[in-house]
Amino acid sequence: MSEHTWSRREFFRRTAVAGAVALGGPALLSACTAVPQGGEAGAGGTLERVRQAGTITVGIANEAPYGFTDADGTVTGESVEVARAVLSRLGIGEINAVTVDFGALISGLTLSRQFDMVTAGMFITPERCGQAAFSIPDYTAPTAFLVPAGNPNGIATFDDVASGGRTLAVLSGAVEQGYATDSGVPEGQLTVLADQNALLQAVTTGRVDAAALTNISLNDLVSRNPDAGVEVTSGFFPTIDGEEIVSAGGFVFRPGEDDILDAFNTELAAIQQSGEWLDIVTPFGFTEDNLPGPDVTTESLCSA
Repeated sequence: MSEHTWSRREFFRRTAVAGAVALGGPALLSACTAVPQGGEAGAGGTLERVRQAGTITVGIANEAPYGFTDADGTVTGESVEVARAVLSRLGIGEINAVTVDFGALISGLTLSRQFDMVTAGMFITPERCGQAAFSIPDYTAPTAFLVPAGNPNGIATFDDVASGGRTLAVLSGAVEQGYATDSGVPEGQLTVLADQNALLQAVTTGRVDAAALTNISLNDLVSRNPDAGVEVTSGFFPTIDGEEIVSAGGFVFRPGEDDILDAFNTELAAIQQSGEWLDIVTPFGFTEDNLPGPDVTTESLCSA
């Protein structure tokens, strides 16, 4: 993946709260404390430590449909539920979630150690691979545009935005910003916003002609705002410098913690192959088309 300095959904800030939330239960705010080192308390590694404890702390960014707190105060989402299924196979029955800004997930994992893994649908990019360790791909997601109903400007690609002089909203730090600039969209045509609701408002008020994000996120946004008078264009993988950029998300671990990473990968692959993965993700708007093919690997995404 050719991404330069931008990272997928780098600042999805649907909340400013940093708190711990028990999955399947109400939100519980608490001070952010560091998880133990893998070798502390007699544990031979992170996997052994969390197995002995029977619980693991994960990081989310409160972004639907990946990892978010619903109206009932329950933490759920595609990434959360897939992780729960995988971790249960590893003997870890309880998950606690810490909510931070998307841009703080990797630092919260590797530096302040607020959690032991990230379950936020984070895209696997070369930049991020230099900062953390990624699982095998969990899903793929094409880019799409949020446009007024009927798509009056006929926007289907970043080239359409650039050549037509159209204005485009993107999320702060998200890869769509990089895709747009790499496709020749001038900075003067870009509006950088903080969250999905701001994207929706920018399109519905006419502040911009379109907003760019994954088709999964945009379809979810429209489903939650059925009367907004907007639609989502067909998904596509952008072509940058003649290369199609395939976007895929995964789970994130600290570098060097191969015990939990390898075990997680084994069980994630198992539920993908068995069909259990599809059953888990379907309620969140994912389909079989989002299941990564054999040619979509962490190694290829990290080195692209």
